[in-house]
Formats: sequence, structure tokens, C-alpha cells
Amino acid sequence: MSPVSLVAIEPAEGDDTVRLQAAIDGLSASGGGRVALMAGIHVCRGLQLRSDVDLHLAAGAILRPVADYEAYAHTSVSVIAEKSDRGMIVARDARRISLTGAGRIEAGCDSFIVGDDETVGTFIPAEFRPRVVVFEGCDEVEISSVHISRSPMWTLHFVNCTDVVVRNVTIDNDRRLPNTDGIVLDACRGAVIEDCRISTADDGVCLKTSIGPDRVAIGRCENILVRRCSVQSLSCALKIGTETHGDVTNVVFEDCNVSSSNRALGIFSRDGGRISNVRFSRIAVECRETPDGFWGSGEALTVNVVDRIAERTAGAIENLIVEDITGRMEGAITVISTSSAGIRNASLARIAIDQQPGQLGTARSYDLRPTNADLSPKADGGGRANAWTRGSDGRVIGLENYPGGMPAVYVADVTGILMNEVRITRPTPLPQGWNKNDAVFETAAPDGSGAWQN
Repeated sequence: MSPVSLVAIEPAEGDDTVRLQAAIDGLSASGGGRVALMAGIHVCRGLQLRSDVDLHLAAGAILRPVADYEAYAHTSVSVIAEKSDRGMIVARDARRISLTGAGRIEAGCDSFIVGDDETVGTFIPAEFRPRVVVFEGCDEVEISSVHISRSPMWTLHFVNCTDVVVRNVTIDNDRRLPNTDGIVLDACRGAVIEDCRISTADDGVCLKTSIGPDRVAIGRCENILVRRCSVQSLSCALKIGTETHGDVTNVVFEDCNVSSSNRALGIFSRDGGRISNVRFSRIAVECRETPDGFWGSGEALTVNVVDRIAERTAGAIENLIVEDITGRMEGAITVISTSSAGIRNASLARIAIDQQPGQLGTARSYDLRPTNADLSPKADGGGRANAWTRGSDGRVIGLENYPGGMPAVYVADVTGILMNEVRITRPTPLPQGWNKNDAVFETAAPDGSGAWQN
């Protein structure tokens, strides 16, 4: 974008929403330009970005949104996430918009924490929390160079957008606050995410296809490139799903680094959309066990297909390539389908990973959450919607024991999987609860029993 004019905003005392929004509106109406927040602290409620406007945070500028959900009643959005229908900075049906600069957004998550659940390792979030940025139905979008910290909910959420670039962005969120995803591409077409640094309790970069207010998929997610990013995540660092109402296709994650994380690479099909033509290449991983409140525990790669609702079959996962992956994991590699949709044509090549035991022992189970039980946890099971709940036996629903103990690779009901130069180094002797077989393959026999190949 080439701004035709510039409005420089110096810090003011107190809430400066009216002046900031007027500058954005005026520049858009006059043909476009840059609203530059100069060094200092700028306090505001919700802002709506307009076509042809660059909201620029100059070096030393701090945008500090008001830490109150009601402050964003006027910047509501159509796609609800974790009960949130509001954003701190929003745009709808805009073109050629950007958020740039070396400044910071301090999003104030502490005001949206209501407790600490030490039993599952997470803070208890407030019922209603705003997202930081939500752009809906926008075209030619750029977010670059900004530093965003302590988001109360999803940080950057792009919904049904085209031609999106996120470059050299730093996201630094609380590592114990759920649902603080870094970058979410939701039914977007044509997007590049590159050279970003993300640290969060939830997913790092997440692709999904949600449903809109009409209960229909808002669109497809396709032609996505994620490269040269460094991610720390206590959920899944580089992920597709779990909301998959529309198709996801032609996706590449490459040349990334995943450290101090739970799951590294993941694909989760739940809602009927087909996921196809996905490649993970040249990625270093470091995966550690997490308490049961987090989905998964220390897996370098997790791929699964589960019918979230019995009446709606999940979409198939097809044509998956995972290659040149190195590092360390405390869990296993799992590729599992419990749905008739299935997983077809998967290739794992040139994988070299050191598998070591963790401190918690939680990796000795594989995790199929979210399941139908997570939609509405029963009161007597405890838990939190879309997170976890316990069954009558006290065990978290969705956690399953590996048959015979934890292997290095567990594959169940997959049609056509090729493994070439997959080397998982395991300790000798094997820890208690580990499978003596490095790789375990399970297929369902016609009578429903398990037929094993090791």
C-alpha cells in the first residue's frame, strides 16, 4: 500500500478512541493513507479499520486496548469463537488494509483470568473475552512487524479473507491461558505467513473453516504458505483444524522451528470438510509432555479423523507429505482415523527424532479430543466446553491407552501410508509403559476386531 497522506497521532490522556476512529474514517473517505500512532501509550476501546488505511504503530508506540469486554460492544464480529463475538481491532469487507510498524499492542489478558486450575495446568478464563484482531471478508491484507503481547483470546483471526500477508510479527502470550491462539486463518484463500515468532498456550498457527451465523461453512481454506516461523505452543504449534466445516487444500508448512512445545505438527478433521494436499517440510521440533488439560502430550506429529457429531461424518484427510523432520519428542507420532471418512495416501520421509520419557507420564495415552463429549461437558464430569471433561471413571474423555504401551509410531485405520527413512531413537532399556515395537499398525477387521501388524 502506498499511503497518499499521513495523520500522526500523539499520545493523549485517557481513552482516545474517538480521535483514532475519526482519523481512520477520514483517511479512508479521502482515498486512503496512514494513521501513525507516535511513541507513547495510546488507550482505546474497539477500532474499525477501513479500506485503504494503514494503522501504523511507530517505534515506541504502545496501543493499550481497554481491558473490559463491554468496551468492544461496537466492534462485534459475525464468527463466534469461545463465546467471543468481539474484537479489539476489526475490519469487515475492507480492501487494502494493514497493521504495521515496530510498536506494540499490549492486550491485557490478566483482566480476563478468573482462577487457576492447577489440576490440569491452566488458568480459568473469563466467560467472555475479546480477540485482538478480527478481519472478516477482507482482501489485500497485511500485518507486519508489530509486537502483540498477552492476548486474552485468539490474537490474529482472519475470516474469509483473500490475499493475506503476515510477516515478521511477534506474538507473546501467557503460556497458561487457554484459547490464546497466535494466528488463525479461517476459510482464507491465498495467504503467506512468514518470519513470525509466536509463543502461546494454545495453537501457534492454525488453519480452520468455521460455520457462520447461518450454520453453513463460511468457505474453503486454500493456497496457504507458512514458512520460517518460530513457534512455542502448549497446544499444537502448526495445525489444521479442529473446525473443518469447509474443505482445506493446498497447504505448505516449511522451514519452521518448533520449541518448548506440546504437539508440533497436527491435522484434525471433525466436521465434514475434506483436507487434502498438505505438506510439512524441513521442520525442527521439540515436544514435551503437558498436563491433561492440554490436548495431546508431546507428539511430533498428530493426524486424526473423528466424527465430532455422530450424524455428521468428518471429512477425509488425503495426500499428506511429512518430510525432513528432526528433533525430540516425549510422545509419539500418531496417525489415526476412527471415522469412516478415513486417511488416505500419507507419506513420512526422512524423519529423525529422539524419543525420550517425560516427567509427567501423560504421553503414554493418545488423545482424540475434541470429541462429542467436549461440546457440552456434564456438570458431574467437571471440565470446560471444547477443552476437557471426565467420564464416570474419572478419566479425561478422549484419552486412550496405546495397545501394548506407547510405541514410536502408531497408525490406525489408514489406507496407503508410506514410511521411508523414518528413524526414531528410543532409550534402552525402554521405560515402563512403552511398547516393545517401534511402530504399531492397527486395522479394523470385517467383524470389528483388531488385526495387528507390527
